[in-house]
Amino acid sequence: MIRYQLVCKKNHSFEGWFRDSAAYDTQAKKGLLSCPSCDSKKIAKAPMAPAVSKKGDLAEAAAKAKTMREFVLNVRKHVEENAEYVGDRFPNEARAIHYGDAEERQIYGEATLGDARELIEEGIAVAPIPSLPRADS
Repeated sequence: MIRYQLVCKKNHSFEGWFRDSAAYDTQAKKGLLSCPSCDSKKIAKAPMAPAVSKKGDLAEAAAKAKTMREFVLNVRKHVEENAEYVGDRFPNEARAIHYGDAEERQIYGEATLGDARELIEEGIAVAPIPSLPRADS
């Protein structure tokens, strides 16, 4: 995402967020941008100073990223140590447990987004397990 400071012909200033600079160019060329104050379609990018990170900001961001990584790893480890992996049988096994057709226990496994939505609509509590990108990818 890219953020531009925009200005209309009446000099109203506002922010615009775009997927990339080409997205801004396309929307501007088609007249799809308008000022939220006066609805003017004549919009231009305002001059902006680049965002420059200070050394302390980078160190703080790195520390926060490390903390988040440790949290994700600990959650995943806890689930793997305290629940049974049922693989792609997860939706069926979760239903069986919920409806009393299987023994009550903690499970985890694989489910599509559609499967998860259906389980939730049936009143079965499910949640994704956080993960990190694989080191070899």
